[in-house]
Amino acid sequence: MTKITIIAFDGTPFNLDAENGSTVMENAIRNGVPGIEAECGGACACATCHVYVDEAWTGEVGEPEPMEEDMLDFAYEVQPNSRLSCQIKVRDELDGLIVRVPERQG
Repeated sequence: MTKITIIAFDGTPFNLDAENGSTVMENAIRNGVPGIEAECGGACACATCHVYVDEAWTGEVGEPEPMEEDMLDFAYEVQPNSRLSCQIKVRDELDGLIVRVPERQG
């Protein structure tokens, strides 16, 4: 299991054991992380699972693909480290990943 931390907007950390191959969004939903709405269920067709990747992890997580970039146009307060959590696949290299949930979703 890969350990990821999702920090809710109010600062509450959710320390999760995530299965490789799943997405950050799936783990957030499974564990009731507030603020991750995931209206499209992970199809990269909305921007309601927007997160900010901790600066220490942006290189390992990587850049968004063009389709994700298009969806981020609908997200609230996009930053250079913004990603859709449905597009971040959990893998061994992300052990210790930290992401933060924005104040609201797009």
